[in-house]
Amino acid sequence: MEFAELIIRIAEIIGTVAFAISGVVVAIKKELDFLGAIVLGSITAVGGGALRDVLLGMTPPVMFQNYVFITVAIATSSLVFIIEYYKGELLNNKRNNYMQIINIFDAIGLGIFTVVGVNTAITNGHSENWFLVIFIGALTGVGGGIFRDVLAGRVPMVLHKQIYALAATIGATLNYVLFYIGLNITLAMFSGALTVMLIRFLASYYKWNLPKVALNKST
Repeated sequence: MEFAELIIRIAEIIGTVAFAISGVVVAIKKELDFLGAIVLGSITAVGGGALRDVLLGMTPPVMFQNYVFITVAIATSSLVFIIEYYKGELLNNKRNNYMQIINIFDAIGLGIFTVVGVNTAITNGHSENWFLVIFIGALTGVGGGIFRDVLAGRVPMVLHKQIYALAATIGATLNYVLFYIGLNITLAMFSGALTVMLIRFLASYYKWNLPKVALNKST
């Protein structure tokens, strides 16, 4: 395995763990049972990648060919749930700020999977189709979170929360541009992922949101 491929694989594992944790935290907040937590954590971790693979014609999706990612997702989801179930006091001081926990791990997963999506589109022969590459990158990043929120009965964060899809799009665009001008693929991916995470962290901290119409509920 080449160095760049190894770095990408490690990044995917980290992203899988991060997204699984964000999914389980939502499941715990919604008081789902053990199976529900595993499903929500796992779909958050691998859902975006499955969408990516289907759109790129990679069937069956990688999650059904390489069991590493779904195994990591299930193991992470199970571990977090069990810790909370038996040792809930360890997380009691975090419960009132559970959105902060989700935002931290969501930002990590979003950044990593966005650039992994970009790289997958490029390595599958679509490097000249900039729109497809950027779209696939952003979709890979936000797809799992959309599945998570829909299954949890929430409006997906991508539609209303703190510069979410926009962060993924900016990071995917930067990743593609740096790759296109000849920068090392690992550095291009690192720059794109770091940009996504930084935007998400800043948006979460400063409560940045895109404009939206506020209806007068009193009428």
